[in-house]
Amino acid sequence: MKKTDIKRIALIGMFSALAFIVLLLCRIPIVLFLKYEPKDVIITIGGFILGPTASLLISVIVSLIELATISGTGIWGLIMNVLSTCSFACTAAYIYKKDRTLRGAVLGLITGCIFMSAVMIAWNWLITPIYMKVPRETVQGMLIPTFLPFNLLKGSLNAALTMLLYKPVIEVLRRASLVTKQEGSKKRFNPIWVVLSFILAVLLGLLFYFFSDASKSDKASKEEDHGSEISEVSEQSEESVLGKTTE
Repeated sequence: MKKTDIKRIALIGMFSALAFIVLLLCRIPIVLFLKYEPKDVIITIGGFILGPTASLLISVIVSLIELATISGTGIWGLIMNVLSTCSFACTAAYIYKKDRTLRGAVLGLITGCIFMSAVMIAWNWLITPIYMKVPRETVQGMLIPTFLPFNLLKGSLNAALTMLLYKPVIEVLRRASLVTKQEGSKKRFNPIWVVLSFILAVLLGLLFYFFSDASKSDKASKEEDHGSEISEVSEQSEESVLGKTTE
């Protein structure tokens, strides 16, 4: 086995372990059963360094470990985790592999965010009713006001954190002789992109809050209208009974 292959295996194992540790330490509930887990940042950085195939391998390894340890969603959760992570990390890593510059990194992350959001809309519609055991119509009503903003927010945060952490990580790995100078970007990452990414994440977060609040208001309004209709029917029934008794 070549020395480069040994290093590659070691790096895949290292990124898998780091991603799982991050998963254990940071799981932030957002809405319903949806949680933000920054493990995708580690997997994406691994893909930037080792290529999109490495992102796929790391994602599968971490998801299998999660399934065997802390997962409460079983095989369906594993499928959704792999789909979500790979649609973001593999897409970003593939584009960056073709253009190893700041432009390629930014384009890859933005494309990954959009692609992941689109993929998860389709798969949430298909799979979520099965493992949540709810009608598909219920999930369909949640796609735009809940799942779409969540995935856009998640993708934006992952992109921002990847931009922020990639340079320090690649520098440490180079000093440890785990990667060569040719691996990584040809241009320095400009901090302005990090700031812009965080601003985008905040805006998407506000959008998420707006849609969630609007959805709750609509639900409350429908429940109130339904309650009013029931009250009116009850009153009419009572009047009818009273009228018959009087006669």
